[in-house]
Amino acid sequence: MQLKQLLESLELRHHAPTEQWDPQYCGEIPLHIDGEGNWFYQNSPIKRQRLIKLFASVLICKDGEHFLVTPVEKVKISVADAPLIVTQWQRVAADNQTVIQVTTNIDSKYPLSADYPLVLKEDLPYIQLDHGLLAKIHRNVYYQWAEIAEIDSASGTARLRSGSEVFTLGYV
Repeated sequence: MQLKQLLESLELRHHAPTEQWDPQYCGEIPLHIDGEGNWFYQNSPIKRQRLIKLFASVLICKDGEHFLVTPVEKVKISVADAPLIVTQWQRVAADNQTVIQVTTNIDSKYPLSADYPLVLKEDLPYIQLDHGLLAKIHRNVYYQWAEIAEIDSASGTARLRSGSEVFTLGYV
């Protein structure tokens, strides 16, 4: 299996074709995602995972603002940090290549790759996803990655390798 095929096979996400829709903006609703990836409506926690996955399937970020988009309306919501959290990861090997696959708190899976890179935002690691969204790296995942990271003493960085890509995890 070629690296490109491996990367494509590791993607599992369910997002509506929001890029094809241009609905009318209808204002802001009292939906909030806190810094731990918990969803709230009118300050009450949303407990149903299926409902959270449904909302996440129409979530986009544009110019730092988050919106739920349907074919007929676009509403703004508030997000404290990143709407998704990387809670799990695994290494997947094929043809002498090892790719890191991450899983979010809504069970979406992404290969750590040029399409879904590890980025630093105020020295904290995130995965850049589709539709302008970010997924924050959970502390447990970060510590596990820190154990396997390669230290580049010249640049003072801890680096993580996934497939043919190398990402900066942080500074040492």
